[in-house]
Amino acid sequence: MKLILFVALLIISSLSYSQKVYTVDYESRADVKVFVVDYESRADLVVYKVDYESRAGDNDGNWFFVDYESRADKSIFFVEYESRADLKIFFADYSSRAGWKNSSKKHLMY
Repeated sequence: MKLILFVALLIISSLSYSQKVYTVDYESRADVKVFVVDYESRADLVVYKVDYESRAGDNDGNWFFVDYESRADKSIFFVEYESRADLKIFFADYSSRAGWKNSSKKHLMY
């Protein structure tokens, strides 16, 4: 019984989508191209940068920036122009503000 419970927890944890991101140096290496907007109302996703990896959310906008690409769930590249971006984000000052404004782009971070 304990083995079955352990296997079930292992499967569930592998299906969860934590938001550990890594910033790459080249656009071609990124999973998602991101543009930071000046106003929350223009964003697809409001992001809050968490201080600890354990606080990274499940595709809810709570991001933890890792130091190594191999530890990341998604690699991102910050583009200079909004028209080049797959996803527009706004950095929030509070975790409670984080979340999707445009849920049609949610698949980009899975």
